[in-house]
Amino acid sequence: MTQILMPKATAVWLVDNTSLTFDQIADFCGLHPLEVKGIADGEVARDIRGADPIANGQLNRDELDAAEKNPAYRMKVQKSRHAELLKPVKKAPRYTPVSRRQDRPDAIAWFVRNHPEVPDSQVARLLGTTKATIDQVRDRTHWNSPNIKPVDPVTLGLASQLELDAVVRKAADKKAKDDARRGIVEPEGDTLRPASETGSAQDDPEPEATHADDSGHDDEDEA
Repeated sequence: MTQILMPKATAVWLVDNTSLTFDQIADFCGLHPLEVKGIADGEVARDIRGADPIANGQLNRDELDAAEKNPAYRMKVQKSRHAELLKPVKKAPRYTPVSRRQDRPDAIAWFVRNHPEVPDSQVARLLGTTKATIDQVRDRTHWNSPNIKPVDPVTLGLASQLELDAVVRKAADKKAKDDARRGIVEPEGDTLRPASETGSAQDDPEPEATHADDSGHDDEDEA
């Protein structure tokens, strides 16, 4: 609706506040000269309130003055630098070469094993895959499950180290905030270290031998 009304609203203001020709106004607003004539005659855009293109940053005073002095002059729409900076940039979907697409399940498995805190949506965006495929790898219902092995997506060439670090860091920060909100305190340091570094039940020291009682005799002596 805004895209339809704004050109006419601008034309209304220019008709009411300038001496520009219908052709000049039509050219600037992207309208037909007959539409501009209809606005001037009160037959078109009767209920539309005029919009000042100078105040809106679409036109500067020098352009308007030049156009009023020369009926053949065509005004140029000014591009707002701030509007360009604020314009949302939509990132295109990641394209994965055909030669590497068979590696995506391995990368998905790596995320499932090492970083379950990363949302499926982030994994899908990073690897160029789908949530359905992620579920199949996680549930081991993927057609190639017996051959899927967790492999770092950077090693596979499916993502850069910077991209991977950013995704993992973002998920870790969110998990930390959620845990703090629930009163869960995570131990400091890397929680994904292998058993060879963290130790296992087999590495626990042998239990101390049973000490004799205070009398200096063990159970066999008392028997």
